[in-house]
Formats: sequence, C-alpha cells, structure tokens
Amino acid sequence: MIVLIPTYEPGHRLEPVVAGLFAADPDVELVVVDDGSGPAFAPTFARVAACGATVLHHEANLGKAAALRTGLDHALATHPGDDVVTADADGQHTVTDILRIADALREDAAAATPALILGCRSFSGRVPLRSRAGNAVARGVFRLAAGWALSDTQTGLRGIPSGLIAWMRDQPGERFAFEQNVLLRCRRDGVATRELPIETVYLDGNASSHFRPVVDSLRIMLPLLLFAGSSLLAFGLDTVLLLALNALTGMLVPSIIAARLVSASVNFAVNRRVVFGAGPTDSPTGRGPTLRLAGARSAGLPRQALRYAVLALALLASNVVWLDALTRYGLPLVVAKIATEAVLFVTSYGVQRSFVFGVQPDRAELRTRAAARHSNRIAATTRLDSNEHPIGRKP
Repeated sequence: MIVLIPTYEPGHRLEPVVAGLFAADPDVELVVVDDGSGPAFAPTFARVAACGATVLHHEANLGKAAALRTGLDHALATHPGDDVVTADADGQHTVTDILRIADALREDAAAATPALILGCRSFSGRVPLRSRAGNAVARGVFRLAAGWALSDTQTGLRGIPSGLIAWMRDQPGERFAFEQNVLLRCRRDGVATRELPIETVYLDGNASSHFRPVVDSLRIMLPLLLFAGSSLLAFGLDTVLLLALNALTGMLVPSIIAARLVSASVNFAVNRRVVFGAGPTDSPTGRGPTLRLAGARSAGLPRQALRYAVLALALLASNVVWLDALTRYGLPLVVAKIATEAVLFVTSYGVQRSFVFGVQPDRAELRTRAAARHSNRIAATTRLDSNEHPIGRKP
C-alpha cells in the first residue's frame, strides 16, 4: 500500500502528516512529490525524507495533475500490484482518515469488489461560507454533467485499487482539472466508486483552497457545453441542407429527410468521439485490463448507431406529442417549442451519456457506507531499493 502526497511549496503541516503516518504504521510506503517548490523548500523535503518518505522532484512547477502522474508512474514501476491512497499536503486530511481509506481498499480487495474510494466531507458545522456555497454548486453541476451524485466533488483523498492506477494516470486534463475528469469519466468507463465519510477540516478559513466556484463549475460542465455545441452544429447543418436541397429539388419532404439523415450522422459522430469519448477498449492504457464494474460492457459502433437511431425517433415523436399538447392548452408555438426543446435536450444528453455511448454495467449504483471497518491496518510492503532517489528511509 502506497500513500501519495503531491505538494508545491509545502507549509508547516506536511511534516506532521508524514510523521503521524509513520507513527501510526511504520510499514507504510509514503511517496511525496515535490512539484518544483525550489531550493527554499529543500530543507522541508530533506526532513520528510529523513522520516522515511520517498521524495520525487520536479525541476519546475507543473501542476497537481503532473505531480499525481509522477507518483502513479512511480507506483506502477516500483510497486506493481499495490494500491495507492492520494492525500493533500495542507493538513485537511487527517492521518486517521488516510488510514481508513487504505483499510477500505484492503477490505474491498479481500471481498473481490474493488472500487475507487472517495473520502467525502459532510460540510456540516463551522464550514467557511465560500467552501459551503462552492461545494453546493459543484455538487449540483457535477450531478447534471456526470449523471450520478457525489457529496464531495473536490476531495483529494482517494483510494485507488491497483487495477485502476493505469486508467487514472492516463485520464486527460492538467492541474486541478485532472481530478475532476477522473470523476466525470467513472460512469462512462464503468468504474465502480464508493464514498467513505471523513472529517471536515478547515484551517485558516480554508485559505489554502484552490477551488474557484465559477471557473471550476464551468470546467465540470464541459461535457454539457460540448453537447450543446454539437446540437447547435447539427441544427445549423440541418437548416442549411434543408434550404439548399429544397431549392434544388423543390421537394420538401425528401429534403427534410435527407437533411435530417446527414445532420444526425454528423451529430452522432461528434457526440461519439468528442462529447462522450466513446469507442472504448478494455485497456485504454495498453498496460492491462481496466478495472470495471462486474458485468460492465461497452457497446460497439453498430449497436451505438442503432441506439442513437432509436433515440432520435423517440425524440422526434416526443417533440410532436409535446408540441401538440402544449399548443392545444393555449401556449404560443414559439414558447411551446422552446420548452419542448429544453426538456428534450436534457433528456437526450442523459440517454446518450448513459445508454447510447456509455458502458452498460450490471451494478452501477454509487454505494455509500456510513462507516467503514478499520480493523486491518496497512500491511507491510516491499521497500524501495533504488539509488534513483538517494534521500530515503533511515536504517
């Protein structure tokens, strides 16, 4: 079991966390990634290494995503088969909670039900207004964009089963967007998740938080924004083709059908490749099978095309029914059209995300446990025996 802590210009709280982890379990394998903090922080990392941690260095600041990838690469290269717990360096993750996440990974492994463990805060009690409001917004936006509920979308305390490390390492995004992309792609790729309640700790009014409610919420909404752009593209193409074909042939109905077939084909291709990133394989990393939910499967292109066609026909029929019903009740046609298209837009997004292009798992519900057993501590792991990083555990 490896505990991975990425950090940039660490404050005074990193050393107590490191010392506390080794005091609680001397056999923990702790990896700290210095993300280009510079010479001024060399003494801090020397003391951390003297405690027994393996310290990896970036020459320049590359962001949290790069630091996490460096740590995950190290885990894959030096400890293949070991699970990883990621934690922040600012003291907001307690030693007790870090070890509880590690215990949960071991319990899942023993039960042969591995999942991405997410340490989630309750945001109750004396929580700064900025954090409470920001996370409330983020939760709502995340549920709309991802299609599943998560009580703490900003958590950096995560337990990663060994079979999921390569998948997580290869997710797109830089800096803090990387962690969001991992969560946004869990359901799409059939990755099991579960929450574990942790203590809500805010220090100095949460001054160390890098969460920006507006920017980060927009980042979470990116799939929805892409979907909206794809829909507008299809609408524009459909309109242009309809006008052109009707002008050339003088036949309205055939022009409508031909224009809709072309625009729908383009919309399907864009949604499949860009919006939902379909066309999955069992191993996007090429390093072995990706950890998926039991029974999870990905539909091939023919099945996706068939599902999309069925959805398109259903949406067309719904459009007709709702427009007819709303106008019969006296609603102006323009208002009825806008209301109908808005509802069908959200419906179409959800169905395409989960059914047309998504992985179809047998067990895809987010499991939440009020508490986790932690009778089994982290087992001893093989020590790093390398001259690559000479600062290491004292004999």
